[in-house]
Amino acid sequence: MGLGYVQRVEAASAADLRALRPAVFSGVSGVVVLPDGLFYNFRRDVVALVNEAKLPAIYPEREYADDGGLMAYGTNLADNFRRAADYVDRILKGTKPGDLPIQEPVKFDFVVNLKTAHALSLTIPPSILARADEVIE
Repeated sequence: MGLGYVQRVEAASAADLRALRPAVFSGVSGVVVLPDGLFYNFRRDVVALVNEAKLPAIYPEREYADDGGLMAYGTNLADNFRRAADYVDRILKGTKPGDLPIQEPVKFDFVVNLKTAHALSLTIPPSILARADEVIE
């Protein structure tokens, strides 16, 4: 089995997203959804589109898997927001923003949704399940 090709699917608005149909993935064997505010806000629509196309997909945040996506790997948004709140607190107490160090995300989530895997007739290897932070059954 050879490697496939990358096919970019773009949507600039909610209307663009909702206008997409599963046929947009013709000839595709898997989907990688990149982090994007529009996609995140309409993640249920994105997940429904990909699942309707019966394709395996990986998403950038755990909330996609919570909403029915096959799997997600990315930064833990709740942790990032908590850490940002600490910066807001420091700034409100007088720390100059320029004196605060730049931080990168430190907590990542890998979530696998077995319900979706079963619906797509996929078997997730035990080695992948063992690495997951959470498995949705």
